[in-house]
Amino acid sequence: MARAVDLTRLGTTGLEVFPLCLGGNVFGWTIDEAQSFEVLDAYADAGGNFIDTADVYSAWAAGNRGGESETIIGRWMAARGNREEMIIATKVGTLQGTEGLSASSIRKGVQTSLRRLGLDRIDLYYAHFDDLGTEQLETIRAFDALVSEGKVRHVGASNFTSERLAAALALSRREGLTEYVALQTHYNLVNRADYEGPLAHLCAEHGLACMPYWALASGFLSGKYRRGDALQGPRAEEVRPYLNERGFGVLEALYAVARPRGAAVGAVALSWLMTQPTVVAPVVSATSPAQLSELLGSLGLMLTADELARLNAASL
Repeated sequence: MARAVDLTRLGTTGLEVFPLCLGGNVFGWTIDEAQSFEVLDAYADAGGNFIDTADVYSAWAAGNRGGESETIIGRWMAARGNREEMIIATKVGTLQGTEGLSASSIRKGVQTSLRRLGLDRIDLYYAHFDDLGTEQLETIRAFDALVSEGKVRHVGASNFTSERLAAALALSRREGLTEYVALQTHYNLVNRADYEGPLAHLCAEHGLACMPYWALASGFLSGKYRRGDALQGPRAEEVRPYLNERGFGVLEALYAVARPRGAAVGAVALSWLMTQPTVVAPVVSATSPAQLSELLGSLGLMLTADELARLNAASL
């Protein structure tokens, strides 16, 4: 039975999304199709409707070529007959054969993503990384054409600097072309500097929705790593930068908040993120329904001013 969780408006669009976005980067990588279906079913059963993926997921895994995640999500929607209930976000620009943000790469990328997802329209289509080698006007015109043709509803930017994002928004307005409505960026309790400041101000000024990725710092903020532990697993190297006094200080603050509440450490970290201005839905991945259930505990977990102050102090 679905939980009663209020949906939230995605920036300036008419899309209403679940406040926790399910990341599809693990589908076809650390979990197979059957396991992915279990996680997707659990998310939908909780009322979730916002799924994030990319054409390049998971080309880095042995034997993969990219598109595995999109294919699994497409098969799941077809099997469940729930496409109209789901808001699907995917990305273009990093998969071999469609690198960069030229008009040709975007056109080829959207066609293959639509085919793998089994869709006739993508709800939110991101530029996965900025492309300094392509004129921004060419990129924006290409996205505008997809919106005009009905292949894409809205477009977003991922991994853009504030300067480049501001330039793109100004160009869109000057030329009367579709504008980025969302930003996906690296943002969490142990990585605040990349977003807080110019990027956050820009999102607030233009009404862009922020969807932080690595919301749990590749699992570090879930509490699975302790002082002195040997690093292991597919995300070990991504976690290494947090294994320092500041990182463990943040974990200690999270435990201090989580224990009295009987909450999961990761749920508290997500709850902190959800309170930040312009954040609409952190992107999280899960490899099992049980893991997802812990993360869903962030919904409705209202942190007090004292708890927020404690977490802020530890993470600055």
